[in-house]
Amino acid sequence: MKGFAMLGPNKTGFIEKEDPKVGSRDALVRPLAVAPCTSDIHTVFEDALGPRENMILGHEACGVVVEVGEDVKDFKPGDRVLVPAITSNWSDVYSQAGYATDSDGMLGGWKFSNIKDGVFATRFHVNDADGNLAHLPDEIDPTEACMLSDMIPTGLHASEMAGVTLGDAVAVIGIGPVGLMALRGAVLHGAGRVFAVGSREKTVEVAKKYGATDIIDYHNGRISDQILEATGGQGVDKVLIAGWNAKDTFEEAVRMLKPGGSIGNVNYLNGHDDVVFNAGDWGVGMGHKTIHGGLMPGGRLRMEKLAALVVNGRIDPSLMITHRFEGFEKIPDAIELMHHKPADLIKPVVICNDID
Repeated sequence: MKGFAMLGPNKTGFIEKEDPKVGSRDALVRPLAVAPCTSDIHTVFEDALGPRENMILGHEACGVVVEVGEDVKDFKPGDRVLVPAITSNWSDVYSQAGYATDSDGMLGGWKFSNIKDGVFATRFHVNDADGNLAHLPDEIDPTEACMLSDMIPTGLHASEMAGVTLGDAVAVIGIGPVGLMALRGAVLHGAGRVFAVGSREKTVEVAKKYGATDIIDYHNGRISDQILEATGGQGVDKVLIAGWNAKDTFEEAVRMLKPGGSIGNVNYLNGHDDVVFNAGDWGVGMGHKTIHGGLMPGGRLRMEKLAALVVNGRIDPSLMITHRFEGFEKIPDAIELMHHKPADLIKPVVICNDID
């Protein structure tokens, strides 16, 4: 197989490898479309995962099943499938405890381009196919299906962890594609007033379409000051974090949060940084302000339910896709776009219509 890989720190390129071996419960998949993620940029250019050599990148894709193991019951060659970024081991005790993303160790469900080759390949391996894959509905275009791998489930998980309920005032920090989905998740969970923190014209435009009631531009002063002023000093019930850095983000989030409120973080933080906030803003440790952080859940059932949101018009993934590339060989162009992030970018997708 051919794949686009991290050859070493700050270095990428195409390489050839043997097709992955398929275990009895596994599947081999050919991509229909793939999408680069900011995580790929963190991995290659920011040493987020430590040294990696000749590791194929990518964790966002949909595809066609090429081969299945002898114990796979619900999928066969030729089936079009949704592929979650997180492919858990559903037999692990942490999966049984309700934390499948931590099966095989903390964050162990994140296998693609972490502990094994990713999806930017002419063939890629999926463990526990019956537990992780989902059938791709005919109503969903493959380019949009890529948003179901990571952007949609990760964003909605922020709203789930924070526990957004009817009428809540919610602030969403960072309105890239994950933040936009966190915002949409808050709306679907019944939020009343939704503050979107961001400044780029394109993302602000889409945030409004997804249901933002207020736009907070950090260039205009501390975001917590702006939100406290807008709410008469009350603050918000929930904060969803999908961007910014470890120190400033949490300090602002805790400060603007009402007593009894919750924070849902899905932002990929730099593991070398410290999370810092003022103890006074936390009620000197007793303000009943709760911080949740979690990796998106995968799994077939969740993927099927998220797909139903798209099929029935609750989420329109096309609003996030600003750049489309034709051909597997265009993956480097999409990666370069994600690396430099022009103002009109939200999410690029590569349509792999040149792979047999």
